[in-house]
Amino acid sequence: MPHEPKKRHSRARQGKRRANIKLKIPGFLACSNCQATVYPHTVCKKCGFYNGKQVLAIKAKKTKEKTA
Repeated sequence: MPHEPKKRHSRARQGKRRANIKLKIPGFLACSNCQATVYPHTVCKKCGFYNGKQVLAIKAKKTKEKTA
């Protein structure tokens, strides 16, 4: 004999149970070097700093200059 629920749960009760099942947005920090928003414990993608030290050498983007 399989175990079956004795009574049907309403949609409101189901919704109350599932209200706490959600994705949590991770907190952001400001980079200590360039003040860009960064995930905690990760290298900054803009400047390459982590924990106050240069870890990655980020190449500067080339800007297109129009010739007149």
